[in-house]
Amino acid sequence: MFTAYVVVTLLTSAVIAVAAVANLIGHDYPKRQADKLRVPRSWTLPLGALLAAGSLGLLAGFAVPVLGTLAAGGLVLYFLGAFGAHLRARDHDFGAWALFFSLAVAALGVNLAYH
Repeated sequence: MFTAYVVVTLLTSAVIAVAAVANLIGHDYPKRQADKLRVPRSWTLPLGALLAAGSLGLLAGFAVPVLGTLAAGGLVLYFLGAFGAHLRARDHDFGAWALFFSLAVAALGVNLAYH
């Protein structure tokens, strides 16, 4: 179980960190997504900061398990909010969302199972 916990947590943290960096540096993809979902572009920085906090929180969970659990739970809530934004904008392209959401749920699941 420890191996699964470490692998899933590291993978999720890395993928979420890439998304956070894309938001924080102003990459075109998050801007296009914001436009497509009718979310103000000014939200990309705060959303990137939330993603970065989630990614770092998952890693901090190795030292303080409750932080990892809270970070994974926060990421699940974040991506549920993203799902709502997709539905509100009538955007049914859920491919990237499904990947991120599945990783967040998996991270929460292995975190709870291990601890």
